[in-house]
Amino acid sequence: MTRLSKTCWIVVADEDKALLLDNRGTGLAPVLHLLKRIDTADLLAQSDRSARDRDHSQQTTEPADYHRMAGQALATAVAGHLEQARAEHGFEQLVLIAPPQVLGALRQALPESLRDEVLAEMPKTLTGHPLPHIAELLAEALANT
Repeated sequence: MTRLSKTCWIVVADEDKALLLDNRGTGLAPVLHLLKRIDTADLLAQSDRSARDRDHSQQTTEPADYHRMAGQALATAVAGHLEQARAEHGFEQLVLIAPPQVLGALRQALPESLRDEVLAEMPKTLTGHPLPHIAELLAEALANT
């Protein structure tokens, strides 16, 4: 049985957004609290503005894969925020919950020092669920490990 510590942070993500949560309950009965929400649309809008400012003398023949770009931008933003937050707040554990493709992008974006903090991964899409339900599913999944 794996238990969450009070210093555990949970990332719940999909292609559209990431929720950064912390555990304010116990290891057996987590109580999740929203720390930050990162939206892909905001990240792509920032990226699009900077791209429009660049010289467009080179034309590409292949259209951009915005779905893949969104996942990578989100994973990079989450990893950056987690690095900064760990330096400021010192979380000790990390749980990643995301669909398989997003989970893979998150794994790649995390620096090795943060990868060492990953307690568990859940390949599920839970961003639309209320926090108490996510906590319940997380506790259940960790109890089975």
